[in-house]
Amino acid sequence: MQYLTTSLQALKLGGLMVYPLFALGVLAVAVLLDRIFVYVRYCGLPTRMVKIAETYNFAWAELEQCMESIAPGSYYRRFFQVITDNRTNPPWWVESRAADEAQLIEMALNRGLWILETIVTAAPLVGLVGTIIGMMESFRLIGTGGLVNPTGITGGVAQALIATTLGIVIALIALFAFNFFSHLNANIMDKMERMGTRLIDRLRMDKEEGDGA
Repeated sequence: MQYLTTSLQALKLGGLMVYPLFALGVLAVAVLLDRIFVYVRYCGLPTRMVKIAETYNFAWAELEQCMESIAPGSYYRRFFQVITDNRTNPPWWVESRAADEAQLIEMALNRGLWILETIVTAAPLVGLVGTIIGMMESFRLIGTGGLVNPTGITGGVAQALIATTLGIVIALIALFAFNFFSHLNANIMDKMERMGTRLIDRLRMDKEEGDGA
């Protein structure tokens, strides 16, 4: 409790720039929590589904049954649904529809990441403005007749250091979150593309077997 009180007192010394920095921090945390919810709610994929798609020799009924176990609204379920619902159409047509759906899913996965990317740049700059204001306040207290207020000098330096530190910490949090989510999105899209390719290949095999018969 004492540590929290000390931290709040230190933030008060950061000057006006603490407020926009605090807003950026809250925004970064909000985006982070939103992305975590999206991945937990919409990006789950049963291992059985992967095994079925990798066999090439699966039954479409088995695949659809496995899809029922995926949570409604799941990005994987949306993607596979486009393929299974249109598998009677030519493979090139199904592939085009699947690519369109994958693009929409990628946009949904990347939603909000531009905010984190902006905070990575904006937070240190806002902290730098606070640093400049704090140093200007310190220099203002040094008049032509010498040092006017030694205590005020210390307060100005503290304001500069707090604003800089807070801006860098917020930028680091946003940077790590942005890189982590970007990497996770790339892995999800790669897995979706690979499994989509397997399903399209199976459609082509069915088409060739039907033409041969």
